[in-house]
Amino acid sequence: MEKTVKIRIQEIYAALRPSEQKVADWLLEYRGTGEELLMEELAGKMGVSQPTIVRFVKAMGYKGFKDFKYSLMQENARKETDTVLEENIKLYGFRLSSQDKLEEIPGKIINTSVKMLEETLRSIQIKEYKQAVDAILQAENIVIYSVENSICTGSDLMTKLTYLGLNCRMYGDYYLQCVSANNLTKKDLAIGISYSGYSKDTVEMIRIARKSGAKTLVLTNFENALIGRYADILICASNQQFLYGDTIFSRIAQMALVDMLYAGLLNRDYDRLSRKLNKNSSIVAQKAYKADDEIL
Repeated sequence: MEKTVKIRIQEIYAALRPSEQKVADWLLEYRGTGEELLMEELAGKMGVSQPTIVRFVKAMGYKGFKDFKYSLMQENARKETDTVLEENIKLYGFRLSSQDKLEEIPGKIINTSVKMLEETLRSIQIKEYKQAVDAILQAENIVIYSVENSICTGSDLMTKLTYLGLNCRMYGDYYLQCVSANNLTKKDLAIGISYSGYSKDTVEMIRIARKSGAKTLVLTNFENALIGRYADILICASNQQFLYGDTIFSRIAQMALVDMLYAGLLNRDYDRLSRKLNKNSSIVAQKAYKADDEIL
């Protein structure tokens, strides 16, 4: 499926200059057909120069502004044939209430989840992402800290890293968390996972780990969160707020970040890690029923 203009903007957003991000921000909020767009007028509305707009569209892969405008017009023409999809997109950021119809909820959940993933892609800083992958590969020991809803994310990350043959641990007991954080050295990596960035135990463990000399990697949703003060490497997902408690959608962005790290590790050290993965996967496969096995 061909990528939409919006997705293409989100993919390059982190690499853009601040002035080019102004262009991106304006276009991400734009709801017109593209037909009326004039570069001179846009420059004034966006508060940037015309050369900035040209650099932006070229960064997206277009030959020039006319090529970009034509692509946008084509995309909007296709959208007109799918009014149902357009209506669903408008449901982003919904609030659940007793007035909602039950049959509408699946669509609302899926569309809100998709929107959060799009925001996550836009928020990822490639420099920090690469640093995170390298830090995991270089660590002698890796300890993951998380509480409440983020525990399932931490467990998923630990499982994936273990499959790759990396020395990774995670503790559910607060006292063992404290002991492990105090025992870390400069050869080790502490990973803190907290959607809000204000979970007291997770913040405290990352603070202790850093004081012990370990490198710290934090996965959170908010760039200015408290836990970020103790992060050597900070990876943020969407800054959007969703349903009460945020527990439904916090996992969506967190799991996406875990999968990004997992795939990045394999890409960075493919030969070694793929051999480990294949070996460990075959061990687990032995515990699954085969076609000719007798089932009691």
